[in-house]
Amino acid sequence: MELNYIKVSDYLLPNLTIEKQNNEKINKYGYLRLQYLKRNNKALYTTLLMQNELTNHLVSVSIEAENRLNILMEQYKNSDELLSEKNKMDNQIEWAKLMNNYKNIVEETILKELIYV
Repeated sequence: MELNYIKVSDYLLPNLTIEKQNNEKINKYGYLRLQYLKRNNKALYTTLLMQNELTNHLVSVSIEAENRLNILMEQYKNSDELLSEKNKMDNQIEWAKLMNNYKNIVEETILKELIYV
C-alpha cells in the first residue's frame, strides 16, 4: 500500500481515500454486527476498517441474516398448520401472535448465529 501526501500550508497530510465500497443497504443486523465489533472485537473491527472492508463485511452480514430470516420463517410457516391462509382469515389475532412469536424466535437464532460470533 502506497501513501501519497498532500501539502496543506506547512503540513504534509496523507491522501486517504475510500475505495471499493459496497453501495447496498445495511439493515439492522449489519448495524448490530457493527456495534458488536466495536464493543467486543476491536481487533477485527480495526482490521476491517484499515483494510477498507468494514462496509463490505456489514453488507454481507446484512444479506446473510436477511436470507436466513426468510428461510427460517418459510420453514415455520410450512410446518405449522395454524399459520395457513385459512386460519389467517378465521382468527387474525391468533395468527398474528403466532407470526410474531416465530419472528422473535428466528431473530434470536440469527443474533446468536450471525451477529454475535
